[in-house]
Amino acid sequence: MADASKLQLLTADYEGPTGKKHMQHEIGVVPSDISTTERVQYLAVLRSAVVALQEETNTFLTRKMEEDNQTASGNVDDKKEEENYGEEVVDDS
Repeated sequence: MADASKLQLLTADYEGPTGKKHMQHEIGVVPSDISTTERVQYLAVLRSAVVALQEETNTFLTRKMEEDNQTASGNVDDKKEEENYGEEVVDDS
């Protein structure tokens, strides 16, 4: 496997109006002279780290959306918002 003393980081950063979040997962550095088996192992570790980072990011963003929804004014019509998601809507009121 790749040299454990040389690690690279797979990272994602979030910065929004209510805070920041840094997420990271360590992955080994793959030297150019490794065997096919070692390369396959490295790619499996990398894929696993990517999936873990995606899950962590999705969990964090879902929690942020829920927090934002709780702090939003109570005048929001959720059904209307869902029907018009992604659409530009002109308010006729």
